[in-house]
Amino acid sequence: MKRILIANRGEIACRIARTAHKMGIEVVAVYSEVDRGAPHVR
Repeated sequence: MKRILIANRGEIACRIARTAHKMGIEVVAVYSEVDRGAPHVR
């Protein structure tokens, strides 16, 4: 697996992204305009 799509938000999305980065997996997140500045999008 080279890349994963996170279709979640909040702390769970942050944990998934952190773990994926540690494993060398690229992360793509989908978000709404309201979530643009949220931690799980950055």
